[in-house]
Amino acid sequence: MKTFRMIAAATLFAGAVLTPLLAQTEEAQLLGVGRTDLLRADLGIPGREVIQVLVEFAPGVTAPWHAHPGEEIAYVVEGQLEYTLQGKPPLTLSAGDTLFIPQGTSHTAKNVGSGKALELATYIVEKGKPLVALDE
Repeated sequence: MKTFRMIAAATLFAGAVLTPLLAQTEEAQLLGVGRTDLLRADLGIPGREVIQVLVEFAPGVTAPWHAHPGEEIAYVVEGQLEYTLQGKPPLTLSAGDTLFIPQGTSHTAKNVGSGKALELATYIVEKGKPLVALDE
C-alpha cells in the first residue's frame, strides 16, 4: 500500500509539472514555430542579460505581434523571413541577413519562403522579465 501511494504521488507530481511544459511545446508546434534555447548569461551591466535562441518557422507561418524587454538582433540562418516592425513597411530578409529591433518595438515575422526558415535571435534584455510580451 505504501508503494502504491508513492507511485500515485509521483505520477500526480509528474503530471502537474510536465503537463504545462508539454502544452507549451504542443502549442508552439501547432503554431509552426519551434524554439531552441542556446544561451543565457549575465552581462557586465547590472540587471541585464543576453539570451540566444534558434527559432524555426514552418512554411507560411507568421509569429504573433510581440515585443521584448530589450534589444533583439535577428540573423536569418536559413530561408526567407518578412519582418514588420510597428510603423514601418515590411522588410524581407534572406539567409545571411541581419536586423536590429529596438527595445519595446512591437513586431512580427513571417516565413515567406518555400521551406522552413531559421532565425538566430540574440536578445539583450532586462533580467527577470518575460522574454516575450504578446500584443493585445
